[in-house]
Amino acid sequence: MDTVRAAFRHECERLEEVLRGLDEADLDRPTPCPPWSVRDLLAHVRTGAGRLVDMLAAPQPERAEVDAAAYFGTAKFTPEVDSARIDSARREARELPGVPEVADGFARAWRAADAAAAAQPPGRLVRTRHGDAMTLTEFLRTRVVEVGVHGLDLADALDRQAWLTPTAAKVVADLLSGGRPMPPGLDWDPLTLVRKATGRAPLTDRERTLIDRAGFRWLSFSG
Repeated sequence: MDTVRAAFRHECERLEEVLRGLDEADLDRPTPCPPWSVRDLLAHVRTGAGRLVDMLAAPQPERAEVDAAAYFGTAKFTPEVDSARIDSARREARELPGVPEVADGFARAWRAADAAAAAQPPGRLVRTRHGDAMTLTEFLRTRVVEVGVHGLDLADALDRQAWLTPTAAKVVADLLSGGRPMPPGLDWDPLTLVRKATGRAPLTDRERTLIDRAGFRWLSFSG
């Protein structure tokens, strides 16, 4: 839990720092997650980063049923679910007229989630909006994925070098690889693994073969 929470905090702090340096025109740039603009994508990230607060205020489920990898199941990325996710972010984005509101909204959301997580006892269970029962640690791992991977999308949209923090990169890469080392023949650093495994960079036929043999856990992860 300490490692995952540190990764969440580091990645959110870095994104908050980036947000406070944006100008108004940056918010209307297109992103690699169409039809979202930067403003829309940031609304989605803000909501995802702060989701724990309400979850921790709700009753606990009796037992955990999924881990972080299973959370990213294909059922969550049906056309209907994707459409609702896209529309919700665009509606929420209209409540964030400028850079100060975007940055402050994200800061409040992630800091409230971090404080709520810090106050929980070991083994705390939560239920997600999709109905998944899981440990708090495993759900927080999904938040590291969300903030970290969408940070790559935002960096691309803003024409900036990726800022994925080392702690977040390790958490996401370990989830994608199941904690296994990179197979022989793939000289990928954690950032490259994250990009390749989430569709942010293309795989060659040779790379795909080596990854399949290694049994890495690809996630159903989209914009």
